Amino acid sequence: MALKWQGWVVGLVGLAGLLVFAPLGLYVWASSPARPAAASVPPPEVRVTDCRIDPASRRVLAAVEARGGQGSYVATVEFRDRRPSAADARTSRSLVRLPGLTPDTPPARTEAIGPVWPPATAPWCGVAEVVREGAPQK
Repeated sequence: MALKWQGWVVGLVGLAGLLVFAPLGLYVWASSPARPAAASVPPPEVRVTDCRIDPASRRVLAAVEARGGQGSYVATVEFRDRRPSAADARTSRSLVRLPGLTPDTPPARTEAIGPVWPPATAPWCGVAEVVREGAPQK
């Protein structure tokens, strides 16, 4: 009699395990980070060509130039003082859009407007990140 019920117990334990762990496995699979897309078009070369303080508004202005690439991009420009930034240092950032880039067109130029800058310190401007517009976020 005991052997007859052992088959049922094993079957019910297996079914319960499937009901518990299948949703958990699906959740882990669905929440895993997306795989990077295949490399198609290299991002443009984006750089800051000029970093200055506007005398009238005391805001930092960064001239940004992009060469190459194809499509539209959003660049994050970072503003900080010339000292090397510490891990807990706060920086200011600005976003600029670089639309319609193609490898054959002349460089795209735009200007990033930063924060009001304190006197007696020189600003540093640099490109922190470049993301293709419309690309899926990770």
